[in-house]
Amino acid sequence: MDRPTKEQIRLMPLFTGIHPDNIKVVTQKKEADAAAAELSKYSCLGFDTESKPCVNKGESSTGPHLIQISSLEKAYLFPTKFPETIDAINQILSDPNIKKVGFGLTNDRKILKAKFGIRLENTEELSTKVKRFAGVKENVGARAAVAMFFQQRLSKGAQTSNWAKFPLQEHQIKYAADDAYAALLIAQELDKRINEELK
Repeated sequence: MDRPTKEQIRLMPLFTGIHPDNIKVVTQKKEADAAAAELSKYSCLGFDTESKPCVNKGESSTGPHLIQISSLEKAYLFPTKFPETIDAINQILSDPNIKKVGFGLTNDRKILKAKFGIRLENTEELSTKVKRFAGVKENVGARAAVAMFFQQRLSKGAQTSNWAKFPLQEHQIKYAADDAYAALLIAQELDKRINEELK
């Protein structure tokens, strides 16, 4: 499987992603508990975090400022400025029976443990899994993986925006939800193709 160039990716149609009606920004304990109850029904979820970028030399990150967890039906976004939602997030992320799939999880694991005491359990790092499957030399990020598997372009326009600011803007909400949702789609597609090769 070939890895497309940045120029080739730019020409691809935009990743469809999850419908905006199926994205929920969670700010209250009651909403968080309901989200955790819903997410606990699944054996595998897409996962990602966003942090406000550091712009000054020597500045250390105060993130994560947003935690995203997605099923195929719904994506939940948890701005971390609402501490009453953290217990519910922890229930899902530390559950060893629910697999969390995503890209760049090593850093996510560190910052979640350091800032919130959340232990990220049962994870699958997709960047190395896609790399092995595709037979390419470098780890593959979400944007390249979406292009490789679905011939679509994952928007990265909001990546360096201010994730610490609330309320989030619409393009930030869509971007963040799609990152977690895309990871889940890629994990499923990858497993399907690996199983087909084993037949």
